[in-house]
Amino acid sequence: MPPVRLLSVETPLYSLLFRALLVRMDAEQAHHLSFSALKTLDRVPLAREALSLLCGRGTADPVEVLGLPFRNRVGLAAGFDKDGTGVRALSRLGFGHIEIGTVTGHGQPGNDRPRLFRLLGHHGILNRMGFNNRGAREASFAVADQRRLIAELPEHLRPVLGVNIGKTKVVAAEDAAEDYARSTRELAALADYLVINVSSPNTPGLRDLQSTASLTPIIRAVRDTAAEVVEHPRSALGHVPLLVKIAPDLADEDICAVADLAVAEGVDGLVLTNTTIDREVLTGADREFALREAGGISGRPLAERSVDVLRLVRRHLDAAHPDSGLALVSVGGVEDHRDVAARLGAGADLVQGYSGMIYGGPFWAGNAVRGSRRRRR
Repeated sequence: MPPVRLLSVETPLYSLLFRALLVRMDAEQAHHLSFSALKTLDRVPLAREALSLLCGRGTADPVEVLGLPFRNRVGLAAGFDKDGTGVRALSRLGFGHIEIGTVTGHGQPGNDRPRLFRLLGHHGILNRMGFNNRGAREASFAVADQRRLIAELPEHLRPVLGVNIGKTKVVAAEDAAEDYARSTRELAALADYLVINVSSPNTPGLRDLQSTASLTPIIRAVRDTAAEVVEHPRSALGHVPLLVKIAPDLADEDICAVADLAVAEGVDGLVLTNTTIDREVLTGADREFALREAGGISGRPLAERSVDVLRLVRRHLDAAHPDSGLALVSVGGVEDHRDVAARLGAGADLVQGYSGMIYGGPFWAGNAVRGSRRRRR
């Protein structure tokens, strides 16, 4: 088994746990075990305070983005907390925002197991989860509970809560806009911001919705529905901020076309990027394995393309829409504080991690915030 590089001197215990136990377990089972342990600690007063002190100390680096006050610029990407059951627990690790989901209009089991795999030689992950979640209605109950728990935190420690919504697998493409609207009706009032996910490779036909003709009615349905159900949005923008998450595998001209559409339709930001289906980002045994398995790749192999897309969109917006104010959230291959600082330097307003935390452990967010702050200064 290839050695796993430590991302911080503070994580030897997690590295030992990862090598000795977690890496020997099914990846999805390991995720559920670690997430359940974190939520259990959050329910014990002394344990949760210790968790905040150990993992979240020194993570105040406030910034306003999307009309919202972020504790810092580092967030947890969608996919870790699919149903919104552990937002407060995750915030204790130092994240400035938590993006839950992907949530669909109707509950669905996702694809058959196994469906989550580690690419250890590349610090990557391959997943074909297929938007497994309990559905928007059930998620709304969990998120409402989490909002009450978040409200108990001191104001400067409360995370921004994003909700990532996608299409139910059995819903036809022509009915996608109403399916996204269904999730919006249930969750918009509970979300600080919403993300339209049309870029996962694990729902058949979903990525086809990234075309401007297909994406336009979805954006309008979500935007209009949110305006109907949210009387008092938390954002200073005066509405629930709306973002679109796109795939790294789009051609550059198509990525710019989505950016143009976002500006034209009053979208507030783009999340760049989702997982890739390109197996050329891998080598050796990991590549041979991935060629046999369906799914999207995240983590270190995605980093180069994710940065390229960020720079492409920033250049395009600066040239074609200099006054748009479109916020850019960079995700994909963010491993440590150096990557966070580099993404911010390349034009990102916020940065998200997922695979980085899987390999780096509970200290990952705090290290990323503190280290990137020092590098920027």
